[in-house]
Amino acid sequence: MSEAKQGLLNLLARVSAILTQKNCQAYVVGGFVRDWLLGRETADIDIAVSGNALNIAQEVAEAIGGRYVLLDEANRVARVVLVGDEQPWHLDFSSFSSSIENDLERRDFTINAMAVELQGLGSGSPRLIDSFGGEGDLKAGLVRAVSQQVFEQDAARLLRAVRLAAELGSKIEPGTESLIRQNCQLVRLVPGERLREELLRLLALPGSVALVRYLDEVGLLTGIIPELDGMKGVEQPKEHFWNVFDHSVETVATVEFLLRESQWEYGKKHLLAATPWSEEISRHFDEEVSSGSNRRMLLKLAGLLHDIAKPATKTVDETGKMRFLGHAKQGADMATGILSRLRFSGREIRLVEILIYHHLHPAQMSNEGLPTSRAIYRYFRDTEDAGIDVLFLALADYLATHGPRLDVEEWQQHNQMINYVLTEHFNQEAKVLPAKLINGRDLMDIFGLSPGRLIGELLAMVREAQASGEVSSRDEAIELVRKELNKQCCGAAC
Repeated sequence: MSEAKQGLLNLLARVSAILTQKNCQAYVVGGFVRDWLLGRETADIDIAVSGNALNIAQEVAEAIGGRYVLLDEANRVARVVLVGDEQPWHLDFSSFSSSIENDLERRDFTINAMAVELQGLGSGSPRLIDSFGGEGDLKAGLVRAVSQQVFEQDAARLLRAVRLAAELGSKIEPGTESLIRQNCQLVRLVPGERLREELLRLLALPGSVALVRYLDEVGLLTGIIPELDGMKGVEQPKEHFWNVFDHSVETVATVEFLLRESQWEYGKKHLLAATPWSEEISRHFDEEVSSGSNRRMLLKLAGLLHDIAKPATKTVDETGKMRFLGHAKQGADMATGILSRLRFSGREIRLVEILIYHHLHPAQMSNEGLPTSRAIYRYFRDTEDAGIDVLFLALADYLATHGPRLDVEEWQQHNQMINYVLTEHFNQEAKVLPAKLINGRDLMDIFGLSPGRLIGELLAMVREAQASGEVSSRDEAIELVRKELNKQCCGAAC
């Protein structure tokens, strides 16, 4: 037995002794029992008690040196957080009224509707309470609803069913899938915070494009993001293999392919050989953006939404040529509205907004050969901290445009440009980051300038020139500023 598992048993034995002294019936329920039967370690334990869970949780927290957290006063749910040697334990206490069997009947899926007496678990001789056949469904790899009303009682369970099946490598039982289809529109009633959480947990899984397709198949995807419905069936120019909606879903698949998370149906390993990748890039995409999200998840989400405005911006001229003018800017605005509605954080929203707004920028940089040093500098300046993310979205977009008709030679040329941009960017960072050649105080002292916007503009100009290798010393920076001020003065006829 692992140290973590033994530590957990010791903790539960302590809690059991406390509750036994208070003559309180207690059961470990839900996901902990499921994971215990699967042999999976977990630090989240749900405990159902026969008294007031709020008072009991406070007393347990005090007795074991934990921290009390009120989760839901109306439904009497509270958490005790205990920091262990390796990770914190979360003990979530809830109350049951008449019997544990009635409590289990209100739960979502059979594999979550099992319980074990806390006293028995702590002593090492647990008796499983399984009124709905959860253990059998667990062995069969099925996610089955406890009753016909589970989704009416809590519509967030519609997404939880999909996510749980994916996490466990299980399938949704046919009758439960039928219930999901029948109740799919209820997902619109789920608070944005809970939709965000479930959506991110789905996108965190490798191969999540299959889950996106399944959500669409059962009617949940457009329930969460109704704007996606307008993309279905919208045709694109002949270079596109898929219509707007299918292309957007396929972009999620190609993002995962480029991030080395999963295979792509039309992608062979040699395609990745041309694509930039390193430990540094991998760590970049692992970077946390907000609680529960990282750059990988949000790049997938941006892939799904990057052409969201194409239906609204589509025009066909007299020659039959299709255009989607302004779809990147309008799409960024639409995505901002969608993610705000789903209660994503400001930083998450800004990242996706930048990704969509600039997703055409990399291709535009290479219209006339390799981009200049200044163009690369300005690209990374304009994309803030998302320059690398935008490059990968552009690559994924390219793959999802051509699909099985991809020209490998053109793909390699496209990647050569991306590699060049990244290499030049890292070189520029090495030139600029160590030290500034000149600062605002210098400009005020040398040129008699007053604090204001002009100072910032001149410093930005110097920094750009330094990054592109045009200036490399303080004297050269001062001379550059002098020329710029003379030019402005001449332009103003001074």
